[in-house]
Amino acid sequence: MDRWWSCRRQAGGICQPDGAVRDRVPRASDDNISVLASLSGAWIDRVRDRKPPEDIILDMDSSINPTHGAQEGTAYNGYFGCTCYHPLFLFNHLGDLERCSLRFGNVHSAKGWRDVFKPVVERYKKRKVRLYFRGDAAFASPDLYEYREAEDILYAIRIKANKVLQEHIAHLLRHPVGRPPKYVQQFHASFSYRARSWDRKRRVVAKVEWGIPANCIPVLVSSSPI
Repeated sequence: MDRWWSCRRQAGGICQPDGAVRDRVPRASDDNISVLASLSGAWIDRVRDRKPPEDIILDMDSSINPTHGAQEGTAYNGYFGCTCYHPLFLFNHLGDLERCSLRFGNVHSAKGWRDVFKPVVERYKKRKVRLYFRGDAAFASPDLYEYREAEDILYAIRIKANKVLQEHIAHLLRHPVGRPPKYVQQFHASFSYRARSWDRKRRVVAKVEWGIPANCIPVLVSSSPI
């Protein structure tokens, strides 16, 4: 009896008749993980069934979950400067978490994007909802563009500026003539561009801001006609 009680008290353990300690919670199987990952989508559909949306904007981004100790999968992330997990999230424009994935701390921001994104796309295709996608420069890669184009998903993804892109918007990079206003001035340009790794030309939209505190030049690759 004393041996059983001592074993029972161990945190997270359940004592078996042979005296061995078994984990209280078994390791998750791939099937269990898939079901858990799909829960938020099922809840969203149940709520939205009252007033089904015609359009959904999906936003994908990574984040960090700082860790302390030697948890499985934790690693140092040089960009964030800490030891952490590096989960990937997919939200809709209504603020709902569509799907997420817990990842090792040192993986690239876009790693595993297809496993998170594709199930959500398949779910909304069945519901005949028009999809749009937004992402930062971490998701600017040909395989992402091609998948979204194949699925007829309009997208806007930020890309890093380079010399060729800046030549296209050189006329906007000159400081506006006249006394600087007390508000930020915005200028836009839209043109076709093909990077070496792309299989075709794509529409690029640039926005240049002049004012306080400084000029800002975000550049987006977009499949949207407007």
